[in-house]
Amino acid sequence: MNIQILSIFLYLFLFFFLSTTLTTAGNGPLPPQSNGTNFIRTSCKTTLYPKTCFKSLSGYSSAIQQDPGRLARVAIGVTLFKVNNMAKYISNISRVADYGSSPRVAAAVHDCHSVFGDAVADIQDSLRQMRRLNGSGEDLRFQLSNVQTWMSAALTNEETCTDGFEDTPDCGIKDDVCGRAVKVKEVTSNALALVNRFVDTIHTP
Repeated sequence: MNIQILSIFLYLFLFFFLSTTLTTAGNGPLPPQSNGTNFIRTSCKTTLYPKTCFKSLSGYSSAIQQDPGRLARVAIGVTLFKVNNMAKYISNISRVADYGSSPRVAAAVHDCHSVFGDAVADIQDSLRQMRRLNGSGEDLRFQLSNVQTWMSAALTNEETCTDGFEDTPDCGIKDDVCGRAVKVKEVTSNALALVNRFVDTIHTP
């Protein structure tokens, strides 16, 4: 599946996912949006990048309500959307960028293209697992351990991208790719932190 088709798929997926979450939240009325917003703000304080966290998730407060599982799942969905956009961006510049006399920059961009593709796959696996969660206690913790592993792998892949530019000469492409990658890493790190927070709420006998 090429990047453009995958991007369209993600738009549709997030739309239907959030619509379903809203319509299946419960039989009673939704709690005031301010409660969900406050819950997100408080939860985001446990992440490394709370401002980025709140900005990226506050618009989904009605869907998240005050549920740490929903919060983690929406955070992963938002992360997937942003990481896929980054993968698409790198794919585009890898075809049209002028690297001049810097083969190291060209190699770094190529490596970023590869690792962000891997990150997309890792986060897709995470989101699929989040949608299939069942059971409780240790069983639930085991399922979430897969999510933690995949999200950690995605974050490592993203860091590999920026690490690849460390010994390259300064240029516009380097600044642009690294600047965008840093923002994506923040969102991914936050999603992982919210998954970890969800795991901490699960009680075992």
